[in-house]
Amino acid sequence: MDRLYNFAPALGCAWVEALFPRSYLDANRNTTEVDPAMIEGVWPHEVDEASPAVLSKRRLGKGLIWRTTDDGHPIYDRLLSATEVQARIDRCWRPYHTALGAAIEAAHARHGYSIHLNCHSMPAVAASHATDFPGELHADFVLGNRDNTTSSPALMACIAEAFGKIGASVAVNHPYKGVELVRRYGNPTQNRHSIQIEINRKLYMDEATLELNAGFAPLQALLRDVVERLLNTDPRGL
Repeated sequence: MDRLYNFAPALGCAWVEALFPRSYLDANRNTTEVDPAMIEGVWPHEVDEASPAVLSKRRLGKGLIWRTTDDGHPIYDRLLSATEVQARIDRCWRPYHTALGAAIEAAHARHGYSIHLNCHSMPAVAASHATDFPGELHADFVLGNRDNTTSSPALMACIAEAFGKIGASVAVNHPYKGVELVRRYGNPTQNRHSIQIEINRKLYMDEATLELNAGFAPLQALLRDVVERLLNTDPRGL
């Protein structure tokens, strides 16, 4: 993702990148999404035991700290101490969210609105422990705004149209609606728009060897066109 979007800072976009693996600490989860079964002893902080989406992620092994790979292989052969989990939150989760929150606040103060793109990649076929739809063939792009709660429908439609006009397949809010990063920073009633963009890896890489393919350059050009379009779009006028 950092290579695909490496044009963005030069266009004036704020760029916040996690320099730690999602399996180590998933910044796209709330700190209440710890799996207590992974902790040695008692986790002394709040745990979300009510949200169906959170419980589903936990079942798949995809809480704040991942228990399994996307293929269901266990990552740890031991329990984690509460101290080391808290250290990961302090070293990774808090600085990331502090930086992202500050960037969004600055954009909103400068323009009267903010547009936050949460950039992800996805496999061509859903693995067994990646989503609730194992084996599903993914579209070229999946856009998520938690059923129009984290961005305006019009802004979502604007982005979907930009991808669709080249003939790409675009899915909206399935199988990825967006999780903590769009939930936390998206509030269209306050002109704060947050949309998750999932890109099918087959468009730009060999998923077996991880080598980039001939689709990388045209995909990057398309993403640049989309970002430039958004830089010239005031969502209040859509």
